Amino acid sequence: MYVPLALPFATLALVLLLSSGSIAAEVDATAMPGEAVLTLDAGNFSEVVTKHEFIVVEFYAPWCGHCKELAPEYEKAASVLRKRDPPVVLAKVDAYDENNKELKDKYKVHGYPAIKIIRKGGSDVSAYGGPRDAEGIVEYLMRQVGPASLEIKSAVDASRSIGDKGVVLVGVFPEFAGIEYENFMAVANKMRTDYDFFHTLDASILPRGDLTVKGPLIRLFKPFDELFVDSQDFDSDAIKKFIEVSGFPTVVTFNADPTNHKFIERYYSTPSAKAMLFLRFNDDRVETFKSQMHEAARQLSGNNISFLIGDVSTADRAFEYFGLKESDVPLLLVLASTGKYLNPTMEPDQLIPWMKQYIYGNLTPYVKSESIPKVNDQPVKVVVADNIDEIVFNSGKNVLLEFYAPWCGHCRKLAPILEEVAVLLQDDKDVVIAKMDGTANDIPTDFSVEGYPALYFYSSSGGNLLLYDGPRKADEIISFIKKNRGAKAAAAEVTQMDDVEEEVTSSTPSESVRDEL
Repeated sequence: MYVPLALPFATLALVLLLSSGSIAAEVDATAMPGEAVLTLDAGNFSEVVTKHEFIVVEFYAPWCGHCKELAPEYEKAASVLRKRDPPVVLAKVDAYDENNKELKDKYKVHGYPAIKIIRKGGSDVSAYGGPRDAEGIVEYLMRQVGPASLEIKSAVDASRSIGDKGVVLVGVFPEFAGIEYENFMAVANKMRTDYDFFHTLDASILPRGDLTVKGPLIRLFKPFDELFVDSQDFDSDAIKKFIEVSGFPTVVTFNADPTNHKFIERYYSTPSAKAMLFLRFNDDRVETFKSQMHEAARQLSGNNISFLIGDVSTADRAFEYFGLKESDVPLLLVLASTGKYLNPTMEPDQLIPWMKQYIYGNLTPYVKSESIPKVNDQPVKVVVADNIDEIVFNSGKNVLLEFYAPWCGHCRKLAPILEEVAVLLQDDKDVVIAKMDGTANDIPTDFSVEGYPALYFYSSSGGNLLLYDGPRKADEIISFIKKNRGAKAAAAEVTQMDDVEEEVTSSTPSESVRDEL
């Protein structure tokens, strides 16, 4: 699941780089006689991208609600940016089209919409980290085509550049030359999509800290934790590590503030246990909860746990994804390799003791599951989290299990094919065709489901678990079952399976089974 958020950018860079007049007024006044956004696909992508030193490409899915919301804003921004000198080109690719699958994989598109900034004809690719409204898109991209770091010359410049939103890096130098300055500029160029970079000769004009500092040093400003921190290590790798570590909050906030977008993305991509406190931010105990969460992060810092506090009204999509109820808040959720752990309707003073119980291994994992069907006599059996052991792992049978999502178009296309397979094999008592709604049930870690539909085959002989990635045709699926079923059962049913294969016909085109979310 990908929940796109916005990340506003308002700095001195815009004053210096943009022409006179407000961007908002310019966007509103823009006429769009035709589409300003280029439509790319596998056939023309390389040709177009190699022609541009700087191009922005949105990878979208036609069914994605967030993509639909972005479309008119993206178009308005493209209409403005194409008139700039030099023009900034915006393009889009239907990443859900099977013909564009190689492009989706190449650019590591795991959610929609995914916007990539592509520089130097395709040799330099970075993720777009800006807003999702037309004015914000224009502002952010004009900053990206300008210098990676801008000079701060006065206290007025500094106050405009360093606000209370986002992370800002300022390099302080005795002169704009030397290895320290060069390394700072090189890192700024590589990390500019996620952070704002500035440089100055005068530390006294900067807010906070020792105003007598002459440099060289890097001062990182942030709207959380200790508010600013300095480093004097100008090795390129050391600068990157300093930014990544010092520029990340001890407790990530999931709310309507778009500046938290990149922190949320990084939080979920970090290989650690995730402790997430969800509550309503208008709760009169919110500050007490925040204090307890920070104290938990401090006390438990050596246990490889990342901490987040979320406003349930903003994080409703994430809440739904985890199968939780708003009536359970305040709720503390821990996601770990050993399972999912819940502490619903908790009080602030329960937070740290409960976290310690998790660390001691004294908690029982929570499993999200639909109810076990009272009647399960259809050709394709229904599997839920609470009966997967019974139907799949402990049945002694060969089981083909589909993980699907109700909203998935490819899953709907596959449904009648699996039904056909199940009907043709219904007299084979050693084979079960089954399905599980992956959005309503926790999927065991035995399965690696990265998209829907996903098909796995469990063999009764040796308990082998195989991913089926062949064509979506009934005869191909049956052939796969015959080849990989338990040896004992296969010997007894060879003749029957051969007869079944001769009966199977399908006009469904060959497709890759797995489809990214």
